[in-house]
Formats: sequence, structure tokens, C-alpha cells
Amino acid sequence: MVEFAIVPQKTALVNVDTQNCFVADSPISAPDGLVVLARINQLAKACRQAGILVIHTAFVLRPDGSNIGVLAETSAPVKAGILNRGSESAALHKSLVVDAGDIVLEKPRFGAFHGTDLELVLRGRGIDTIIVSGIATNVCCETTAREAMVRDFHVFFLSDGTATAGMGVVSAAELQRATVTTLGFLFAQVLTVDDVLEKIEQSVRMSQAPDRPGLGEGL
Repeated sequence: MVEFAIVPQKTALVNVDTQNCFVADSPISAPDGLVVLARINQLAKACRQAGILVIHTAFVLRPDGSNIGVLAETSAPVKAGILNRGSESAALHKSLVVDAGDIVLEKPRFGAFHGTDLELVLRGRGIDTIIVSGIATNVCCETTAREAMVRDFHVFFLSDGTATAGMGVVSAAELQRATVTTLGFLFAQVLTVDDVLEKIEQSVRMSQAPDRPGLGEGL
């Protein structure tokens, strides 16, 4: 397994699509969306305190359908307007904490890099590492992680800071396990929220520690 470091000024939390329709009370919401959202809020708070940029994405489309494309043929809920900009279903969930210093990024497709200026934002700040949280694990979160890796970003993927719903006869737990296994094999370092919190804490402690004297000093 790869082992990446967290350097706060070079790291961003990319929190993917914690919108009403994905978090709770929707045919396409994750069963444990609210639980995962609470963990994301905890992590985002620690990131802000450490100087890690927090970015929230939202999967939204134009209400006139001009950029829906093939999604109109592949997803009945999307065709019906569940992701239309301005709709309640597409809004970020009220329990998500969005700080004034956070960035909110709208995206027209599954991945956060496609059709957005996310890479410009990251490169402009010298960021080379992202932490991926959000919903759905095996759709927008996974796509974002893969997009980041092929652009040569280091990727941390949260096994318990992402969530999904079941699909057909495959349960949410099975999809979660398959996705994190694949990503951990080739695309990312897979960690729990607590693991990442510990890495952030260690990084902050090291940055605050006094310089160690060199050999011979004081002699």
C-alpha cells in the first residue's frame, strides 16, 4: 500500500456532492449519508484549523436541459430534474458546515475535474494532494479520485468518509468495499477519517516543534 504524507499547505479536502438528494430522504440517497456527513464536518473543521483548503462540490445542471447530454438517457432521476440548479434536491444539505473560507464548486458531470476549474484552483495554490470525501463512493467520489491520480495528484480516499446506495442486487456495503479495494490497489491511499485526523495532527505537531540542534551545537 502506498503511504502519502500530508503537508497542510499542499493539501485540500475535496468533499464531493453532499447534496440533499444524496445525503438523505431521496430514492438515490445513501442509507448512512447523515452519519458520514457528520464525520465530514469533523474532518473539515480539523482541516481548516490546520490550514488545509476545504472544497465542496455540487453536481448541478442547467434547468433548461442544455447541458444534460447523455445523462437524460442514462438516469431517470436526472432527466426528471433532481440535479437542476436551484432545486431543493440539488442544494447542499443543511447539516453541511460551509465556512466563509471554503470553496463551493459546481460541476456538470460525475468527476470534480471535468468541466470545472478545480485543477486551476489547486495548481494555483501549490496543492499536490487531495483528500476525497462525500457521496457517492463508487460514482462521483471514485471518478474524482481517478481524475486526480491521472493528473498526478496524491489522493487520500476515505473509507468511512464516503457513502453510497445499493444498486440493483448489489448492496451499498458491497459497492463500498469493491470501490475502496480498487482505489487502494492503484489510485489512492485508503484511510479512515480518524487515520487522516491523526496524520493532520502529526503534521501540525511536527511543524510546531522547535528545530533540533545540530551535532556539535553547545559544545
